[in-house]
Amino acid sequence: MANNQQSTGNSLGSFFAATVILSSILVSSLVYMFIMGNPSGFENSDPINGHPLPGNTLGIVYKGGFIVPILMSIVVIIIAFSIERFMTIAKAKGKGGLNVFVRNLQNMVNNNQLDAAVSECDKQKGSLANVMKAGLQRYKILQNDTSMDKDQKVVAMQKELEEATSLELPMLSKNLVIISTCASVSTLVGLIGTVLGMIKAFSALAQAGAPDAVALANGISEALINTALGITGSTIAIIMYNYFTTQIDSLTYKIDESGFSLVQSFTSQTK
Repeated sequence: MANNQQSTGNSLGSFFAATVILSSILVSSLVYMFIMGNPSGFENSDPINGHPLPGNTLGIVYKGGFIVPILMSIVVIIIAFSIERFMTIAKAKGKGGLNVFVRNLQNMVNNNQLDAAVSECDKQKGSLANVMKAGLQRYKILQNDTSMDKDQKVVAMQKELEEATSLELPMLSKNLVIISTCASVSTLVGLIGTVLGMIKAFSALAQAGAPDAVALANGISEALINTALGITGSTIAIIMYNYFTTQIDSLTYKIDESGFSLVQSFTSQTK
């Protein structure tokens, strides 16, 4: 049953990721062509050969070339998955403070109020509550099990907590690989745009006679715009990735700590 739920969750997660990526590419391309490339923002209404009118910042970015919508797509993807991770991790933490929840749970377990502890998990919700609920339900069963000795019960308790934890962790780290990939790809794609812009600039310098100042300026502008967009996307991705991994590590540590405490309580109260 758990494997079926996990498989369904993976399929939905893959569909969501593909939808976000494709939508980001489509939206960025449309913005680039019809908003940034709006002819009214360029001299002679010519976004290809004309210069952006004074104050037309979007037009300046538009002149970065075809690499610009790719870099915009990467930034949108990073923002979209960052929002998704914010929501998922907030849900995984549950409704109340984790420290208060763990402290209340420990008091209930120490007083052998297992039903009340399970109810507290239902109220709290989230990954920690799910793991502790699974452990508490196993706790109640093992207390009345006379077919196993104390050591076997402790091992069974530990196994239950490990299995419950293993079901929660993939959900916490899902899609982080996309953000970390964007951190590297954004810089590399920006570098490609930089190189293409510099090629155009040097081609303008290589012309016979006086260099084409306009082509030179456009080439350098294209290079710098792509560099700026690439670095921006990479910076956002690195910050978000480090933030989310820190939050996940903190929650994972809390789950491990609470599980260890539950096992210790079970060991001390089991004959």
